[in-house]
Amino acid sequence: MYWQKRFDRENPNKELENKILKIRSDNKDWGYRRIYGELRKQKYLVNKKKVQRIMQKYDLQVTSFRRKSRKYSSYKGKVGRVSPNRIHRRFNTKIPHQKITTDTTEFKYYEIDAKGRMIIKKLYLDPFMDMCNREILSYGISQHPSAANIMGALNQAIEITSDCPYRRTFHSDQGWAYQMKAYTHALKENRIFQSMSRKGNCYDNSVMENFFGIMKQEMYYGLVYYSYDKLKEAIEKYIKYYNERRIKEKLGWMSPVEYRLSLLAA
Repeated sequence: MYWQKRFDRENPNKELENKILKIRSDNKDWGYRRIYGELRKQKYLVNKKKVQRIMQKYDLQVTSFRRKSRKYSSYKGKVGRVSPNRIHRRFNTKIPHQKITTDTTEFKYYEIDAKGRMIIKKLYLDPFMDMCNREILSYGISQHPSAANIMGALNQAIEITSDCPYRRTFHSDQGWAYQMKAYTHALKENRIFQSMSRKGNCYDNSVMENFFGIMKQEMYYGLVYYSYDKLKEAIEKYIKYYNERRIKEKLGWMSPVEYRLSLLAA
């Protein structure tokens, strides 16, 4: 009789399960921790382990795709001025637009030539990120490593961060573009400190490396893009999603934009 009553009992977690299924359908790359954070934002009082059990019940675990490839390196030796490392891995700040970091990464896509052969092409992304909330402030996308692409994104980032009441610091690696006279002059002209990672030390700019890893895992690995325009559109769509909707535990389960607005309202 005991088991018969249990089988006949209505599912007490039905509403919660439906909510989790809805959140996951809108965010296919979210694991139980991020879904737990979204439930908290929506005022659902639930245990993290319970969310994990429900996701296991419906086989909603995240499948990570990883593909090893050569990492793009923009280092070509000392071609201009190398700045000291002013950040020293002190990535956290409560002041929006004070500490900005940048780097370049490459993506591959495929095109069919006139003879029907598949050719590998490359796309380069140059984003500028606010270390305060990990928001992507500006970016450039091109088919080749481009000084004009980086300068365009730099000038946009300088304009966006001009409201900062403190002197700003722009951090990067020692890539050739960040040693250019035009790049360093633009920072000096706006009284911005320039900071550079030590040679061959990716941990000195780990916040940007982390963003590249998350981005590629969620919108690139496991997928094949057959044109520059489609890959560019996917990147632009992801950056908008990352800034406005992708919540982070370190930001109190808020998206980068939500966190920045909460700091300004405080």
